[in-house]
Amino acid sequence: MGKPLIGISGRRWPATVLGAHVPPAMSSLSFDLHFADYPQSVAAAGGVPVELSRDADVTDVVARLDGVVMTGGADVDPALYGEDASADLGETEPERDEWEGALFRAARARHLPVLAICRGLQLVNVLHGGTLVQHVTLRDGRGHPQWEVDGRRTTHGLSVVAGTRAASVLGDLGRVNSLHHQTVDRVGAGLVVSAYADDGVVEGVETADGEVLAVQWHPELLAKPDPVFGWLVDEARRRLHESALA
Repeated sequence: MGKPLIGISGRRWPATVLGAHVPPAMSSLSFDLHFADYPQSVAAAGGVPVELSRDADVTDVVARLDGVVMTGGADVDPALYGEDASADLGETEPERDEWEGALFRAARARHLPVLAICRGLQLVNVLHGGTLVQHVTLRDGRGHPQWEVDGRRTTHGLSVVAGTRAASVLGDLGRVNSLHHQTVDRVGAGLVVSAYADDGVVEGVETADGEVLAVQWHPELLAKPDPVFGWLVDEARRRLHESALA
């Protein structure tokens, strides 16, 4: 039995954002990207990371995976939860919202473990019928976001809810980083809140079946191997083992 294959979602940007690094002949093209810390974290936990393309049917893609990471990025389109855009709304990527929504549903249909990070948590909440606070501001040097602080530094405390899957995974983690300006407002149906920040902001949600673990911070930037990536790879490995015995 080989190592579990973990698919990682990402962004699609026009090549022009690379400026002089792209020759004029290629300026009309697009490229897919994600920060390298995501696959590095999967590999450190014992999985095989693979970047996912949105150019194939998600059912076919998920059929070849053992787990999924939904990564951070742009704001979720508020139209998905029935709201107009606020003045403080950041960049949105509706095509990514649609693709990752389909990816999430396909992963859930196959009972794959899903780790959702930052934007990933927010999208999972919206896909479950929840809503978001479109913008929160830093107060007295505390809270969210912490854009000027190195993302590898922890900036606020974390309270994990006893009895949740997150509690068994995170242990006494205690502090996390903060690189988000949107937060959970109304929690989606079927989701359980598993962690809070010092100021009461929801920092973790999960599904009751234990197949989805979503965190608001960026664990890929913290010490490797990180416990939530360890959870993802262990769950994917367990599923592989069970499939082999079936």
